[in-house]
Amino acid sequence: MASPSSPEQAHAAPAEEPSWLLRRLDSLLSSELRNAAPTELVRHRFLVGAACFLLGFTVLYVLSSLIAPVVALPGLLACLGYVATLVVARRARTLVAPALILVVTLSIGFVTAIFATGAPGSAVHAAIMLLPILAVYLLGPRLGLLMTVILALTLMVAYPLYLTHQGLAETTPPEQLWPSHFFAGLAFMGAWWLGSLSSTARDAAQRSLEQTLKVLRESEGKLSSVIESTDDVVLSLDIEGWVLTANSAAQRMYQDRVGAPLVPGQRLLPQPGRDLTVWRQRMAQALGGERLRFEEEYLFGGRRVVLDINLSRILGEGGRPVGVTLFGRDITARKEAEARLGEMHRTLVDVSRQAGMAEVATGVLHNVGNTLNSVNISASLVTDHLRKSRLSSLAKATHLLREHASDFTSFLTQDPQGQKLPSYLIALSDQLQEERGAMLQELGALGSSVDHVKSIVSMQQKHARTAGAVEEVEVPRLIDEALRLHAVSFERHGIRIERDYAELPPIQVDRHKLLQILINLLSNARHALADGPNEDKRLRIYVRPAPEQGRMLIQVEDNGVGISPEHLPRMFTQGFTTKKEGHGFGLHISALAATEMQGRLSCTSAGPGQGATFTLELPEVYGAGAGSL
Repeated sequence: MASPSSPEQAHAAPAEEPSWLLRRLDSLLSSELRNAAPTELVRHRFLVGAACFLLGFTVLYVLSSLIAPVVALPGLLACLGYVATLVVARRARTLVAPALILVVTLSIGFVTAIFATGAPGSAVHAAIMLLPILAVYLLGPRLGLLMTVILALTLMVAYPLYLTHQGLAETTPPEQLWPSHFFAGLAFMGAWWLGSLSSTARDAAQRSLEQTLKVLRESEGKLSSVIESTDDVVLSLDIEGWVLTANSAAQRMYQDRVGAPLVPGQRLLPQPGRDLTVWRQRMAQALGGERLRFEEEYLFGGRRVVLDINLSRILGEGGRPVGVTLFGRDITARKEAEARLGEMHRTLVDVSRQAGMAEVATGVLHNVGNTLNSVNISASLVTDHLRKSRLSSLAKATHLLREHASDFTSFLTQDPQGQKLPSYLIALSDQLQEERGAMLQELGALGSSVDHVKSIVSMQQKHARTAGAVEEVEVPRLIDEALRLHAVSFERHGIRIERDYAELPPIQVDRHKLLQILINLLSNARHALADGPNEDKRLRIYVRPAPEQGRMLIQVEDNGVGISPEHLPRMFTQGFTTKKEGHGFGLHISALAATEMQGRLSCTSAGPGQGATFTLELPEVYGAGAGSL
């Protein structure tokens, strides 16, 4: 916030002082009349001014009676009336009473003078036209009409009758006397009518002006209320940087900043220096029509405050810029929140990275664990085969041969055991061949499982760097590979496998990701069937085209324990599981892998005990078809 300038530089223009004459006239008015609206004040000043002029004029007239033969009594009575007008004006709350005294006094003076002279033409003198105009101006159209009618009847009817009765109209024939006074009366009423038109127009203009001022005051009050209701700083400055208006928020902030009040008329721009140059550049840009928005940092009592400031120009008459408006909002809390948010974001990124690493590790352990089950089963079978192997019988046969090495021929031809030995060796050889084939088969499965473990580890390592390799895969063959990894478990639990593969071309896909999903789905189905109530445990696997062109479906359906409706929406959520010893990662990882392959993994179930169907939808070409879901 800028510092204030010295008091000598106050910019507000002082109000114009009234002239000496106006001050004298105002001193003759009551406080109510003196504080009236400007247009009414003109009439009030005119009243006392006219009373003073007429009083002075009449005093001179009375004084002239000392040197000239004139009647002084009417003048003295008129002086009393004018003095009464001034006295009442000094105490009256409205203009009616003093104006009525003035008009009546003036009218009586005119009438008395006319009757006193007795001249036939005095009643039609042009000076009499001032009476209705003055009455309308001071008293208004209604009271002015009353005064005008009375004067018209008096001077235009009663006076000619008076002249005729007194024999003073001998020089003016009746055919001239009455028409002249009649048309003078019409002129008298015309003067009132023109004065009433002027008064009515003036009053209408006054009411319109008052209504306009009322609307302006109401608008100003509403605008002031809006400006005062905000906690934002609102200022208006002229083109030199002098304060025109300032709301309470601006005044409070200025008081806290400088320690002095901010009042209109003082300079807001900083003292000469770099800040003043910057502010003048900003003022010039704003006055040029550019809406500026910038942030400024200030210290208020040792507290750092950041203001978001907007500058825009104020246009005067003819579109000429006359100043600028300044809006400032305290955004210190927002800036601090943004700083905390940035720090939190960095923390979340680190946590997310660690969570991703943990998820990758969990996925590796889960899939390796599933494969190691098959490795353990294959190793157990190989161990059982070796334990049950007939190699011990072969050792017994060779022991007999060693014992009869000296009489080998007689032993084979004459000894009963020797005679049976060749056929025994032939049968033993056939059994050993069968054992060798079974063990080679299990060792092959064992090697496949080890290769799959290596593939999982390699896939996760590649996934940490780049996307998995896309290759052409025959889906039925890959499903059979996944089934072989679970073959022993399926056989042990008496699970019957049913396959329904449609004739579909190979697809372009990440082979190891798809194998990972299939292994997890088959493992999930195996647990569901093992824990299910059905004696006839069936696992159906379907491969069919999807309704959407260019996509295919792989469905794994079991008649196991089923899934509750409330659990279906959470099946692929990380950590969710219905198994007692489950960890809730297999289906979650499978869903993520399906999404990465631009596919989708879904689940349906009729309810507990009615089995479940897992559906994997994939594009026939990885990277084509639907985008990531």
